[in-house]
Amino acid sequence: MLAKYTIAGLAGSALLATVAFAQAPTAPAETKAPAPATASDMSSSYQGTWRTSKMIGLSVYNDKNESLGSINDMLTDKNGDIKAVVIGVGGFLGVGEHLVAVPIDKVKFTTEPVAYTGAANAPGAGGSARPGTTTTTGAATTPAPKANPWYPDHAVFSATKDELKAMPEFKYSTN
Repeated sequence: MLAKYTIAGLAGSALLATVAFAQAPTAPAETKAPAPATASDMSSSYQGTWRTSKMIGLSVYNDKNESLGSINDMLTDKNGDIKAVVIGVGGFLGVGEHLVAVPIDKVKFTTEPVAYTGAANAPGAGGSARPGTTTTTGAATTPAPKANPWYPDHAVFSATKDELKAMPEFKYSTN
């Protein structure tokens, strides 16, 4: 009984494989195949570029170093150029978060750590220490670690949290 199923399976696979091999792809005569990539076209370093995967979740601050939210998404056009940044404002762990889309040219990225100017904004005073910040505890000062060349420390957008919450909510279209 098992032999019958095995033979039937092999015969069916062979028939499907011959149909797949019989379909030779044909390209129109007027279209040219892309030239193969050469070693000079490809670079393994891409120095001076940032990884967008690391920019998702990046904290967004305003000009007064007040936390506004974080980057939830980056929207690109069909050429891959980033056109807008979706910022999540408010909420707790994504619940009740207000999403707004702002043009990429309105958002500035910086590799410098956030400078805490007042006691209310300092780490440990109701907030947590951000990686890359310099903190002072008593007489000891902890230096900031070296900036990562693959992504910025944070983003800056010139608005208050209330102004962002007043902006129209961004919704992902299904059309």
